[in-house]
Amino acid sequence: MTIAEVSKKYDISADTLRYYERIGLLPPVPRNKSGIRNYDEESCGWIELMKCMRAAGVQIEALIEYVALFRRGDETLDARKAILIEQRAQLAARMADMQRSLDRLDYKISMYEQGLMRVEKRLQKQQEARETACGA
Repeated sequence: MTIAEVSKKYDISADTLRYYERIGLLPPVPRNKSGIRNYDEESCGWIELMKCMRAAGVQIEALIEYVALFRRGDETLDARKAILIEQRAQLAARMADMQRSLDRLDYKISMYEQGLMRVEKRLQKQQEARETACGA
């Protein structure tokens, strides 16, 4: 696939794809005889992984290290696994922080809703009192 096709498929700009390759976030992409990038299934797999990892907040530096270790071969399996475990722990901590924030927002919203309910009940009682007074 061409860089334009990959860019469209994964919703990543061509500049970002070139940048990711230049800094080592993606292994070198195969090229055709004219030197034009020809993304294959393996290249696309790396793009999917990087999109997922970046969306999870994994730092570019950690991903560059991961790719560099991958390129060195199987003797780096433990080091790569350690990177993933560390990044998972960081993501879990961020998710816990986000859950606490969400819980706090839900609580605050419920306080507003309860306050509004009290105001509505008070207004309803006032309306009923007026109707009773007018009907008497």
